[in-house]
Amino acid sequence: MKIGVFGGTFDPVHNGHLAIAEEVKTQLAVTEVWFVPAGQPWLKTGRTISTREQRVAMVEMAIAGKPYFKLSKLEVAKPGPSYTIDTIAELKQQLKSAELFFIMGWDSLNNLPLWKESSRLIKICRLVAIPRPGNPPPNLTVLEKALPGLSENVVMLDKPNLDISATAIRDRVTKGLPIDGMVPEAVANYIRRNRLYIND
Repeated sequence: MKIGVFGGTFDPVHNGHLAIAEEVKTQLAVTEVWFVPAGQPWLKTGRTISTREQRVAMVEMAIAGKPYFKLSKLEVAKPGPSYTIDTIAELKQQLKSAELFFIMGWDSLNNLPLWKESSRLIKICRLVAIPRPGNPPPNLTVLEKALPGLSENVVMLDKPNLDISATAIRDRVTKGLPIDGMVPEAVANYIRRNRLYIND
């Protein structure tokens, strides 16, 4: 069994995330894509993020009706910062025979050598790198020197290349602008109902 693992803050989850998950499912023939909302993202300690419960609720709404998309509460159930290596290692333990594909943006792949235990990470899962608008493709030759073995464990995709970001969505909500078409309708309604991002 192949399983895609899609980690992120998901504040909010949006149509770009869903398009990425669909593309990975199609291109790599994974059985399921697991969305793993971060508990306390170690890279995003500088801003207030929505509560774990709110972000989990939005993911649940976004993936409803798609049985091949699953929600994992592995990270939100734990206190303290979330690290990808810990999550993947735990999933590997749970899903012993599954091949795991960790989904990340091109920008994250460029920073991978700075991640906790990145050399171990590329040994226990494969990476799937997705385009991020405004970010050039990673230079695998350079990255290979920092992380030997990386290039044979990464799948580079060239789509989807959607210019939708959670930052832009939050900014639009703060300014009172519509976000139709950027997030699933149920998520847009939840954001309005709970007045998320109003005081950002």
